[in-house]
Amino acid sequence: MNLDKKTLAELKTRLLKEKAELEKNLEQIAKPLDKKSGDYETAFEEIGTSKEDNATEIEQYSDNFSVETVLEKKLQNIIQALQKMENRTYGICEKCQKEIDLNRLEANPSAKKCLKCE
Repeated sequence: MNLDKKTLAELKTRLLKEKAELEKNLEQIAKPLDKKSGDYETAFEEIGTSKEDNATEIEQYSDNFSVETVLEKKLQNIIQALQKMENRTYGICEKCQKEIDLNRLEANPSAKKCLKCE
């Protein structure tokens, strides 16, 4: 399967849209360390100095860290998929080197592996 230009363009548009949404969401809870690679650091908001404030800060940081980790991984997968498009290696399974089924790519444009290898 060689992806036709129209399908590839549609998948790229979806990836770019999702990338922008992820960056927007990440910037609400983290600061970018390297936007090119999708590396972020969870922000730590200082609320106050009392024990209650400190407990709230830690709880909020912990919650944000978990969310940031998931969003960051999704963003990095999208960045890698976009790079593969540029390198013309998009749609090839990283494990078995066979083509990833179009239905899988349409469901998850940043898929790295075919269903068999996942």
